[in-house]
Order: sequence, then structure tokens, then C-alpha cells
Amino acid sequence: MHFTTTLLTTAALLLPSVAAAGNAVVTNNCNVPIYLWSVGGSVGPKQTIQPGASYSEALHYDSASGGVSLKITKTPNGLYDGSPQLNYAYTLDGSKTWYDMSSVFGDPFAGSVVAIKPSDTSCPKICWSNGVNPGGSQVKTCQTGSNEVLTVCAPGC
Repeated sequence: MHFTTTLLTTAALLLPSVAAAGNAVVTNNCNVPIYLWSVGGSVGPKQTIQPGASYSEALHYDSASGGVSLKITKTPNGLYDGSPQLNYAYTLDGSKTWYDMSSVFGDPFAGSVVAIKPSDTSCPKICWSNGVNPGGSQVKTCQTGSNEVLTVCAPGC
């Protein structure tokens, strides 16, 4: 009985922190579809984001990898064919969300604005005004209740 009570009390204490987590959102303002895979300890299914549409997932901690990377390409098989990728990564650490943006194999959105803007406007944004990493650390933190919104082909920083 004591074990069950302890287990239920522990679970109840964890619920508020889970409920308080925000979302990782990717909005496609480009005029072509983009493709996204959520990658942590495993690779999630490909998501096709049509022009004007968004993808959203609850910010969560991945126990196998420690974090999650939303890998975004302009080609349908881009995760597997070496296409340029925009990586929007996050991890939860207690009351904070750590997030960053990087690219591999090239810059899929070169010439377009890509920006992460938290819904909590007191948190720092990340903006690449020409779709290319401007250099320096791109790692930022925010409180966990904020939605971290990446817009590709954004209207501006």
C-alpha cells in the first residue's frame, strides 16, 4: 500500500511540469511543401508541411538521446539522401527549454528568412535573415511554458 501511495504521489507531482510544457512549432511560409522528421532516440514519421501550414509537437524530454531535433528539408526523402537540412533542436531541463538552430549538408533556405520566435516575448529569438547561419552560438533558453515557433520563409526577423 505504501508503495502505491508513493507512486501515485510521485506521478501527481510530475503532472504539473508535463502540463506546463509548451510546443515546438514549425510554420511553412514558403511556396512549396517542406518535409520534417522528429528525431530523438528514434526517427519519427515524415511530416509534409504544405505552404501556409504548421506542424506542432509538445516539447518533451527524450530519455534515449536527451533532446529532439526537428530535421527539415525541401525534398521528400531529404533525411536519407544527403539533402541540405535545417535542424531545429530542443531539450527540456527542469524549468527551462534549450533550443537552437543549425544546418547540415548546406543551407536549404538560403535567400529566405528563417526565425525561431518564442511565444514568451521575453525569451531570445534566433533569426537568420538570409537563411544561413550568421555564426556564433545559436543556443538559447526559455521557460518551459513557451511555444518555440520556427517560421521558414518568414516575412522578417
